[in-house]
Amino acid sequence: MASTIGILSLQGAVAPHAEAVRDCGAEARFVRTAEELSACDALIIPGGESTTMGMLMERFDLLQPIGEHARAGKPVLGTCAGMIVLSKDIVDSDQARLGLMDTRVARNSYGRQVESFESPVSIPALGGDDFPGVFIRAPHVEAMSADTETLAELDGRAVFVRQGRLLASAFHPELTSDRRLHEYFLGMVNS
Repeated sequence: MASTIGILSLQGAVAPHAEAVRDCGAEARFVRTAEELSACDALIIPGGESTTMGMLMERFDLLQPIGEHARAGKPVLGTCAGMIVLSKDIVDSDQARLGLMDTRVARNSYGRQVESFESPVSIPALGGDDFPGVFIRAPHVEAMSADTETLAELDGRAVFVRQGRLLASAFHPELTSDRRLHEYFLGMVNS
């Protein structure tokens, strides 16, 4: 049975995630309301601008429904800004967030927009060659609870982490043709 993967569609890199989900054989559904979320087996929170995303989740009354979705055991993947809003603690920020992951995240760890870059990232959980990491004003995980697993580091900083059925990457897997990270997430959905 094909999974239905919701993609939070308030702001950010929505269409590339939908394409990646479809490439992996799942249905992609754009989520802007709690009702749309309720029809999904999992949720992707895309990259974008985390402060704006948090404000829009508040405005559209999605903070609580997304929290309930995650607490019900439905997987959530956050990429870049998605990693930030999933975190319980954001360095030097009191912005709106979901606070679902026991992590402390530093925003813009690798510099400003003009300092964006691509770098190979070793992710043993994905197998095979290094993953093509696209870092755009990327965050990193500064601290995490014991039950949060680091799946990848870059320059000694955690950039891909998992806590139960929550997954967060500092980079943008949807902006590459490599679908292994989305396939890994779908494996979580189907397990």
